[in-house]
Amino acid sequence: MEYYIVHGPSRLSGNITPSGNKNAALPILAATLLTDEPVTLSNVPKIRDVEVMVELLRSMGSEVQWIGDSKLKVKTDLPKEKRINLNKKYACEIRASILFAGPLLARGKSMYFPPPGGDVIGRRRLDTHFYALRSLGAAIHTEKKGFFIEADHLQGTTIFLDEPSVTATENVIMASSYAKDNTIIRNAASEPHVQDLIGFLKHLGSDIEGTGSNLLTVKPKRELNGGTWRIIGDHIEVGSFVSLAAVTGSEITIKDAEVNHLGMIQYYFSKLGVQINIKGKDVVVPGKQKLVIKDDHFGQIPTVYDAPWPGFPTDLTSIAVVTATQASGTVLVFEKMFESRLFFVDKLSSMGARIILCDPHRVVIAGPSKLYGTQLVSPDIRAGMALLIASLCAEGKSLIYNIGQIDRGYLRLEERLKKLGARIERVNEMK
Repeated sequence: MEYYIVHGPSRLSGNITPSGNKNAALPILAATLLTDEPVTLSNVPKIRDVEVMVELLRSMGSEVQWIGDSKLKVKTDLPKEKRINLNKKYACEIRASILFAGPLLARGKSMYFPPPGGDVIGRRRLDTHFYALRSLGAAIHTEKKGFFIEADHLQGTTIFLDEPSVTATENVIMASSYAKDNTIIRNAASEPHVQDLIGFLKHLGSDIEGTGSNLLTVKPKRELNGGTWRIIGDHIEVGSFVSLAAVTGSEITIKDAEVNHLGMIQYYFSKLGVQINIKGKDVVVPGKQKLVIKDDHFGQIPTVYDAPWPGFPTDLTSIAVVTATQASGTVLVFEKMFESRLFFVDKLSSMGARIILCDPHRVVIAGPSKLYGTQLVSPDIRAGMALLIASLCAEGKSLIYNIGQIDRGYLRLEERLKKLGARIERVNEMK
């Protein structure tokens, strides 16, 4: 069993660089199945979710080799059998396992997979995936403890997604790469990681129009080439480090911070009183900021709420809650997309935060609150990071258990934070 011992409060300083974007790396790894030629990916975060995706590729016959800590070379060699059964052990660990459906269908394969895993942050529908793939001609059968997807061929068409699902958009893009005729995707997701997948596929020879918009057109090709691609930096890590600097009163420079992806992130942090300075490709968070929540006009309580891109990312909702506990004023945080993400706030209350959980989607935070170290359990990736941030600004010692959840999304986190001056230790305690 591994856990963190964290001593606070900490005053940090220095530079930190975000790792590669996990949510871009996972679909791009799946997309390597679309070509038989070698693909080399750099800036790949060597985190648990990525390693599980690599093992799934290997179980299907791909040769995958790590070159150092952040580069992968992939060579696809799909088995001759038409039906491919995803390895149950690995497929059940991550939600991204469903991303193999699109490229395997495109390559004329059928796929059996168990219900995908991932964070337990509420209902995570597969309906959008199934509807979109059926629109292309796939048949989906419910089998014992899983699903079976097959298609004689895929026919391009116009698909209006019932929600701008990131992974469903990615699956349709990959599935339609070899379909007959063009595919038009309306209400498509446009997050930075979707854009990075599109950029990668275009680099391999795909013809895709509408990058960054909610209207995509995929013009199929007969085959795709190999190539090299650098995964974009993780804007969610950037937001996490901004919060960490702000609540600890620290001056931190975030290098290569993907500043073009920070528009709404910067706006909502400013509502919580956090000043962010952009200098070229870097973000500088000034130290010793006095955080004051900015009321709406006429003194109304402001709201921070998540939304599909270019809205405020849902993966930063937990981080925003912790930031608000250290700001003077009252704010409503409205998590619109997942009904269980905010259930972690009882742990913040146990540390001394003044929070009212109104319902599964809304919390009211009145700050600032002096937080005190305690024993905590990480329920998911983002809540785990939020609790770590809270522990670093709290008085005293905190123990954070189930840190494997944090490891799924953040690369060698304690090593990087120690370089900033954080008092954090990973303990590996044998049962």
